[in-house]
Amino acid sequence: MIIPLETLLVFVPTALALNMTPGNDMLFCLGQGIKSGPRAGLAASFGISTGALVHTFLAGLGLAALLAAHPVAFQILRWAGISYLVWLALKTFRNRNNALKAAETCPGSAFRAWRDGIVVNLLNPKIIVFVLAFLPQFVDPKRGSVLLQFLLLGLILNIGGTIINCLVGGFAGKLGQFLARSARIARAFQVFTGCIFLTLAAKLAFDQKA
Repeated sequence: MIIPLETLLVFVPTALALNMTPGNDMLFCLGQGIKSGPRAGLAASFGISTGALVHTFLAGLGLAALLAAHPVAFQILRWAGISYLVWLALKTFRNRNNALKAAETCPGSAFRAWRDGIVVNLLNPKIIVFVLAFLPQFVDPKRGSVLLQFLLLGLILNIGGTIINCLVGGFAGKLGQFLARSARIARAFQVFTGCIFLTLAAKLAFDQKA
């Protein structure tokens, strides 16, 4: 095996523990699920997953080290992601469609949630730096292709994260549909979702580790 069983026995529980820790991706899927229903919550999860795969591939190629070595490029990406989240929040606040259930039946809502998940994930350079710092601890050059090991470990990490985020996004969507039968509650949920996006943007902006 290119990745020995004893390595997997350590890596998989560690990866699951990291995936279950509430973070930016989980918060984003929660907001999308509440805003547009379970389909959008699931789509956002897969969007996050798609972006994470790109991050993993770039990190495996060593581009993450280049990004980390240039703080200006890091900050440009970070603030682009923050700006995008603020834009999503303002867009949510302006939306006067109180029927959250109707939003879920719109075919474009799931695609938009998937697309936004990719953008939010890709514009968070901390993810690619995290991947570069975490995965190499489980890579053994004596076992063969370092890139292949890196990608396999990244795929395992990504699968666990996708499952957790799907559960969060799907549950949030079901809850939102149930409570959105009242126009007043539906509008409150829209405001709440916008606040989630703003909170996420603020968290990224004031994170001193960035």
